[in-house]
Amino acid sequence: MAVYRHIHIDYWQDGFVLDLTPEEKYFYIYLMTNSKTSQCGIYELPKRIIETETGYNRETVEKLICRFEEYKKIVYFEDTKELFLKNWIKHNKVVSPKVKKCIEKELLNVKSRKLIELFLNECNRYGYSIDTNNLKLNTTIDSVSIPVAYDEHKLDNHYGEKEKQKEEEKEKYKEKQKLVNCNLDSETNLGSKDLDNKHVSNISKFKTLYEQNVGLINPIVGQWLFEVCESIDYELFKRAIEIATDKGKCNKGYINGILKQWSDNNIKSINDLKAYEITLKNRGDNYGKYKCESSKSKYARAFEKEDEGIYRRPTDEEIESVRRERESIRGRE
Repeated sequence: MAVYRHIHIDYWQDGFVLDLTPEEKYFYIYLMTNSKTSQCGIYELPKRIIETETGYNRETVEKLICRFEEYKKIVYFEDTKELFLKNWIKHNKVVSPKVKKCIEKELLNVKSRKLIELFLNECNRYGYSIDTNNLKLNTTIDSVSIPVAYDEHKLDNHYGEKEKQKEEEKEKYKEKQKLVNCNLDSETNLGSKDLDNKHVSNISKFKTLYEQNVGLINPIVGQWLFEVCESIDYELFKRAIEIATDKGKCNKGYINGILKQWSDNNIKSINDLKAYEITLKNRGDNYGKYKCESSKSKYARAFEKEDEGIYRRPTDEEIESVRRERESIRGRE
């Protein structure tokens, strides 16, 4: 209906929003203002689109969707890739005839009947009536009113057979957050049926390597280490730190830049890296450099390529030749 969405200035003082991380605040605004949003608050939003528009990878997108479902702010229906903003109707009144007509038209294009029913229940909470004559819904829903019953259990458990899997993922995420908040201090706090001993040991190895070579681990670095240890092997991570150390830039940003370059080339293990470097060497490419040449000034690039021979110590013969030349000049004076 509109090509823009309003965000109330009180958004930033809302109690729920104040407790969100910067990443969550950005994602929540995105859900309310992206190009797929609709007047009814239900719209199709494939995860691939979210990745493209936000810049997040698939793992982060799934993590954020799971988190906001846990907050009871959205419902994401995997089968149809449709999303429902549960509080949309609360902040976008349905009183104008034009708005009602627009919503009724949008509901015809909603694929998930479950989401339509959830939307109508929300309308009922706020006293809005929607014409459902053209909607293929349960016959108990008439054309004037909305079902009176509001089943919170049904609202939160519409996933069917996937509910158990969703709950397990949420529990796993909670355990990971617990580890991050503890700065990975003690393996005694890592007990979880979702995080087996092998995984815990792997995290501990990454933690130790980082602390010994880079520095202390804060919650942000801790979360990053979780993601790293789940995507690459230990030896590859060690190699990245070695390269950063050789360059005199052993910090999280530089190490992450190396890992991102490898990830872009589908390198996830030390064996993948060796095979990749052999391939580049056979092609004659300048492998082994993990810096962005284009980001440097032309003077820095020229200096790096300059012949280091000009800085060598002169030989004794050259010194003697210069000394004789100077004495000859003085004699002529």
